[in-house]
Amino acid sequence: MGYWLLKSEPSTFGIADLEAAPDQTTPWEGVRNYQARNYLRDGLALGDQAFFYHSSTAQPAIVGLVEVVRAGYPDETAFDPASRYHDPASTPANPRWYRVDVRLIRRLRREVTLAELKRHAEGLGDFPLLRRGNRLSVLPVTAAQWALILDLEIDSERSANAFPHH
Repeated sequence: MGYWLLKSEPSTFGIADLEAAPDQTTPWEGVRNYQARNYLRDGLALGDQAFFYHSSTAQPAIVGLVEVVRAGYPDETAFDPASRYHDPASTPANPRWYRVDVRLIRRLRREVTLAELKRHAEGLGDFPLLRRGNRLSVLPVTAAQWALILDLEIDSERSANAFPHH
């Protein structure tokens, strides 16, 4: 199983929107960055799990867990001239953009903020979210990073002791 982080602005689509969706499932659509598209098309696989991350807020944070329930397929919003994600260069015969479907596993017991993740940067190693200037909305997460972040959800003090700073 692979692990990922999916960013969304809660004003556009937040975890409450996913909770309200039929079967708590939705297409993860509208991604218009080539590297993020490559992850959606070629990386995220059926059964992979991802952190749901609220970006562009006063307190950016990981707020939930989702599972990929449909692997990469063409993002049809690119074909629709009425969609804000329309791209006239993307066609059904030659799709440029891809999406996956995700289903909510659960909200986190408590949000794990970006500030908290930064405090644990050493334990997280080369965590893409913490790279300066990284604006990708789809990011890979290692199994070790996944485990550490889930530990932070439960008990930030215990997690800090498990990954001491030098």
